Amino acid sequence: MTYVVTLISDPNITPITSAVIEAVRNALENAGERTGDPDWLSEGRACDMSFGSDVPGDNLRVVRSALNGAAINAAIQTSDHRRKKLLVADMDSTIIQQECIDEIADFVGCRAEVSAITERAMRGELDFPEAVRARASMFAGLDADALDRAYYERITLTPGAETLVRVMRDNGAVTALVSGGFTQFTGRVAERTGFDHHHGNELEITSGKLTGRAIEPINGGETKVELLNHYCRELGITPELALAVGDGANDIPMIEAAGLGVSFHGKPRVAAASDAQIQFGDLTALLYLQGYRDAEIYG
Repeated sequence: MTYVVTLISDPNITPITSAVIEAVRNALENAGERTGDPDWLSEGRACDMSFGSDVPGDNLRVVRSALNGAAINAAIQTSDHRRKKLLVADMDSTIIQQECIDEIADFVGCRAEVSAITERAMRGELDFPEAVRARASMFAGLDADALDRAYYERITLTPGAETLVRVMRDNGAVTALVSGGFTQFTGRVAERTGFDHHHGNELEITSGKLTGRAIEPINGGETKVELLNHYCRELGITPELALAVGDGANDIPMIEAAGLGVSFHGKPRVAAASDAQIQFGDLTALLYLQGYRDAEIYG
């Protein structure tokens, strides 16, 4: 079987050089693999190298050892079905740079308490629906317009988010934003980035104020994988042709189900469950993982 190792970096921090490529190539060949020529997807930023192997074994460990701690992402995939027909993406700390619920908490002076719950939930230490209920309860009586302020004053897209969605849609993929956060944010973020669909939880509002409740049922990790499977059925594809990306424990089910499950600056449990870990750089890395070239991304 033919495999591809993809190296991706932020060239402004750690460019990929010919010396880096040679080190990886030598390491693979010393491990008994036959490698192809380097295929530059983006000069200094992303490079593919194929190799043949019946049993890939510890080749990712071999590659990372050759990188010697450099700030370069490395992933190994089979060469088949790299370009995905479905993108299912988490929102908070993935498509956007913030956790929306933590930003709302600033308006009621309980950011530290809410952030502590968020962190534990993302590490998988708390039941996710219970964590949503606990945090929402702290917002009882808050004016609903604080949600608008939180979005417009605090929320920023992760670099590469719009490009990722645009390129995948231009190449025929369906894109879905699936979040344990709130529809008051997912709708706006989806429209801004170009997602076809969005899903999230909803904070209950009565007479212009938050009641302190999230409307049941609370969507968590199982909902995310159910949505991935739903869109696969709609498209008539298998999950092998889906890409799922996220950073928290509630993203693990969809990351494990997808043909390409990506941890984007994810917690340790998420990284361990993923096919590829992006620790450096922005969301355009997900395009290079699929073999897209700069000419296809930037025209």
